[in-house]
Formats: sequence, C-alpha cells, structure tokens
Amino acid sequence: MPLYQLSSDNLLFPDPCKALEEPNGLLAIGGDLSCQRLLSAYHSGIFPWFESDQPLLWWSPDPRCILRPDRFSPSRSLKRTLRRHACQLWINRDFSQTIQLCAQTHHLKTGTWITEQMIQAYSKLHEQGVAHSIECWDQDTLIGGLYGVSVGQLFCGESMFHLRQDASKLAIWGLCQHFIKHGGQLIDCQVTNPHLERLGAIECSREQFLQHLVDLKQKQVAPECWELQQIQL
Repeated sequence: MPLYQLSSDNLLFPDPCKALEEPNGLLAIGGDLSCQRLLSAYHSGIFPWFESDQPLLWWSPDPRCILRPDRFSPSRSLKRTLRRHACQLWINRDFSQTIQLCAQTHHLKTGTWITEQMIQAYSKLHEQGVAHSIECWDQDTLIGGLYGVSVGQLFCGESMFHLRQDASKLAIWGLCQHFIKHGGQLIDCQVTNPHLERLGAIECSREQFLQHLVDLKQKQVAPECWELQQIQL
C-alpha cells in the first residue's frame, strides 16, 4: 500500500484500514497540526507521532491498545500509596506544565516525540476545551499526570509522566473513576506496552476500535466532566 501524502488544503484522511503493516499503522505523511486537522484525525481513529527530525507522520495501528475504565482495578500497593501520601488529583489545573513535564521526562529516557510544535498544537486544543490533563499534586508541586483528547465518550490518551513512584498510576486511576462518573466509556492507549498491560489495558483489532469510535464520538459525557475540579478517589 502507498503512503498517503496529505495536502495543505484538505483536512480529510484516507481510510485508516489502508495503513501500512510495516511499520505497523503508518498511514499518511505531511499536512499540519492545526486544530481542525487534529480533530479530523482523532475522529477518524488516527493520531500524529513523529520525531523532531522527521516530517509529520500519522498512524492507525492494528491492533489498538484500549483501557476500559470500569475494569481498572488498582493494586494493593497503589492503594497504599494513596493512603500514605497526601496527594491530590485534579482535572485541568495546569495543562501547560503537564505536557511540558511529559516532554521533559520522556526526553531524558528515550528522546521525545512531544516537540515544541506538538506542545503548541495540543495547547491550542486545550484552549478550545478538547485536550485535557489529569494531574497528581503534592500540595503545590505537580508530581505526575497525563494528557489527551476527548472525543465524546472516548478519551484518547497521549502521554503520561511521573516524578515520584506511582504518581502517573494515580492519575490513570483518577481518570478512570472520573470518566465513569461522567459517562465516559473507553480510553484509547494507542500502542501496547508492559506498563499499560499492568494497569489492565488490552488489545483489540483496529476494526473493533473504529466501531467503538463511530458509536462513542456521537455521545457526550456530562457537561461538567472537563471543568477545573479535584477528583476524589
């Protein structure tokens, strides 16, 4: 299958099922990171991922990694962490710091795909009420969190970080509980890794994921879901 070249004046993406098998899920190249194109991508089951020295690359892998929030089960050690430490979980308290720390911590480990271009693009989505952060705080210090994009009753997770043990796990736990409470049904984790598997993430086929997407993007969570607020576990 050919790799599709996106034009600057057309926001439509090719059928995700036409993505390459190797590398798994690579669908298109080019375009831009405008809010309109990003929204078109997420509503089509596609996301951007590229290194700083690469052109824009767009992906729809098969299989897809998903997490059902109602099936998240915190470990005993995670419950102990919550009891022992006075952590607070927040929605959208500091999106900017969250995405910056995601970029910094990944850069220290493996190099980051969260370039300045990506930070600016998702910050604009946040300003439009589409991108959100779930954060773990110790008083006034942000110690862990994640961010992603809301598509109806689906939350598309993008990246997470922790500066203290279990802080990102607490953020995921908080997201699951908060999302269920407000009508959310599914979290997209994109690609499987051992960390996500330990948290209960599973794989489904791209076809199954796209079927979920068609249904969930037409439904809405409660209006107050993404307002600035503290999460109680």
